[in-house]
Amino acid sequence: MIQTLQLLLTLTLLVFVHELGHFMWAKIFGTRVDKFYLFFNPWFSLYKRKVGETEYGIGWLPLGGYCKIAGMVDESMDTESLGSEPQPWEYRNKPLYQRMLIITGGVINNFIMAVIIYAAISFTWGKTTLPLQNLEYGIYCDSVALNMGLQNGDKILQVNDKVPATLGEAVSMILLDKSDKIIVDRNGRTVEVPIPEGIGEQIIANQQSFFITEYVPFIIDSIMPNTPAEKAKLRVNDRIIAVDSIKTPAFYDFVKTISQYKNKEIELTVLRHGYEEKIPIAISPEGKIGAWTKSAYDLFELKTETYTLLQSIPEGIKMGANTLVFYVKQFKLVFTKEGSKQVGSFVSMGKLYDETWNWRSFWSLAALFSVILAFMNILPIPGLDGGHLLFLLYELVARKKPSDSFLEKAQMIGMAIIFAIFFYALVMDFGRL
Repeated sequence: MIQTLQLLLTLTLLVFVHELGHFMWAKIFGTRVDKFYLFFNPWFSLYKRKVGETEYGIGWLPLGGYCKIAGMVDESMDTESLGSEPQPWEYRNKPLYQRMLIITGGVINNFIMAVIIYAAISFTWGKTTLPLQNLEYGIYCDSVALNMGLQNGDKILQVNDKVPATLGEAVSMILLDKSDKIIVDRNGRTVEVPIPEGIGEQIIANQQSFFITEYVPFIIDSIMPNTPAEKAKLRVNDRIIAVDSIKTPAFYDFVKTISQYKNKEIELTVLRHGYEEKIPIAISPEGKIGAWTKSAYDLFELKTETYTLLQSIPEGIKMGANTLVFYVKQFKLVFTKEGSKQVGSFVSMGKLYDETWNWRSFWSLAALFSVILAFMNILPIPGLDGGHLLFLLYELVARKKPSDSFLEKAQMIGMAIIFAIFFYALVMDFGRL
């Protein structure tokens, strides 16, 4: 429920700000706005009031909102006014540059909103990162990474000729920047690992993949009550290094090994105060012991940066631009066979939120989704802002407008494409559920 509420609040805020961009520029240029609604109102509205020529209202379907501009062929498909002569207050009668600003106002607003949120996050919480060089034990690899030649414990030095600041940045460079090699420190030796073609598609195809992550030992952070770990008298800061005779130097080694001992009694080897101890334990039917591990952020030295109000503004712009560039780069993977299977809808978006209310996480996702909404809306598909902009650019080059009947048909085709993509995303989400 909390995840759903966070998603609905985010979508409402982002779409309202988006539509406000269209509304604002339309009003500036004297274009009549027939309706401006928070939420959609099929069949009836919860509230509506007409002020001047605009009807302001609140719908009952909480999936965003809309702004209906006079003389514009939009998703409402209300073309009644198009049969008459263009009026001075209509969108279709405005100069080209004004129509461009009205159309792109929503996208501009969404990006500005993302920058403001990122700046506010920087000012309020600062930025905490885990520098790549602080990963004491290097990286841990899944099957895809192992097959390409990486090894557990490798310490990444460079990707091509660049030194990544964090592991996340290294992964992004490997997958999205057409890099061809990784330079690693392997037990004191410098080793070059080639990056194979199509590595991104391989990772997407392996749905259980994390590719590479921080190599962390299993050092107990906390123990849940009434669990095998508590009954076996395991303690916080115990380091589990073996399951029976099988060595488990990393936490993920332990997870993979312990799953083979469901509902069995075994012996764990732990390091406690520098000494090895053998501790018998009965594993649960689910293959768990009921202990949490310390994360990389608990074990390794972090880098924290704080920002004044003035410093947070350029940082917000930088974060917004970096997010946009990152999303554009990974968008190309959607058009691969493997990437198309990972497309998701509101269900996938909702699962990104914390199950408890976390304001920092909420605003971070709001900024991310605001950038995504801006980018998706500027795609040149009829029915989206980018589709309208495409026809305006045609008008700029050809020096003549597309006919209203053409725009109407293009809008119908575009809406059909959008609904088909949305339906496909829903089917994929429910299939994964």
